[in-house]
Amino acid sequence: PEDIVLGNPNGDVTVVEFYDYNCGFCKRAMNDMVGILDKDPNVRFVLKEFPILGPDSLAAHRVAMSFRVLAPEKYGDFHLRLLGGDVRATEAHAIEVAKEFGVDETALREGMDDPAIDQSIRKTYELANALGISGTPSFVIGDEAVFGAVGEDLLLDKIANMRQCESTIC
Repeated sequence: PEDIVLGNPNGDVTVVEFYDYNCGFCKRAMNDMVGILDKDPNVRFVLKEFPILGPDSLAAHRVAMSFRVLAPEKYGDFHLRLLGGDVRATEAHAIEVAKEFGVDETALREGMDDPAIDQSIRKTYELANALGISGTPSFVIGDEAVFGAVGEDLLLDKIANMRQCESTIC
């Protein structure tokens, strides 16, 4: 419940993506996600905040998680703007992006101190560790973990296979 869902919340296939706002490969994979969501209205993307690339990443993710609580209806656009940017995601940059979407900085900073953020990040790290995920982007589709920016076509094939035979490989 602490993760954001993009696409169809009741989609028949779920793709879980572990990402870091400062991951160059995640920036490329973002375009794959957007393409998939444009082409397939029955896919549900669950985004797992997985800040593994240092303190700037952790700070940017904390801003994002506070933003999600304050303006969940704007989170998808915020996410695309922050991940799609060409500057390093830092706390200051993430706050500037959040302010562009009308979120109050004081409320945002207060939310960043919510212990639920630390719990959520810890749970994501535990899940990633259990799944053997150590890098970003990584995806989980059905019973398969897919590592790296593998491209829209491969992800669409795995989604189609899930519908056809309930596995990513038929």
